[in-house]
Amino acid sequence: MAIKIILADKHRIMRQDLRRLLAAEPDLEVLAEAGSSRQTLKLVRELSPHVVVMDISMPDLQGVETIKQLQSQAPRVKVIALSMHSDSLFVLNTLKAGAWGYLLKDCALEELVKAVRTVAVAQKTYLSPCLSAAVVWESARGK
Repeated sequence: MAIKIILADKHRIMRQDLRRLLAAEPDLEVLAEAGSSRQTLKLVRELSPHVVVMDISMPDLQGVETIKQLQSQAPRVKVIALSMHSDSLFVLNTLKAGAWGYLLKDCALEELVKAVRTVAVAQKTYLSPCLSAAVVWESARGK
């Protein structure tokens, strides 16, 4: 059974490129694309994906608020945040909101695919290795 994905990013070219790249993976299926947070919420209700790969900086709602709403409305859906923000407090707040993964937009496709499989199949959180130490340190400080 394929892992069903919704791609959410304000930039159409990002969504289209990600769709094209992920389509090459036999166990991944992109169901739809969303250009805003509200559209993402609507598509999740309609299509019941396994994973939402979402830009944190979306129009109309802040990323953390969107993740909270997604977790409230569809708690089985795993959200992977895809962002340029590498600040450990920002990452930690995103994870606390309910994201199952956090990747930087400059990651390799292989890392994104690994993250999708990790959250959907293994049911584990995925964090870009370059962020892990800083986030653990920040978390240990109690922030």
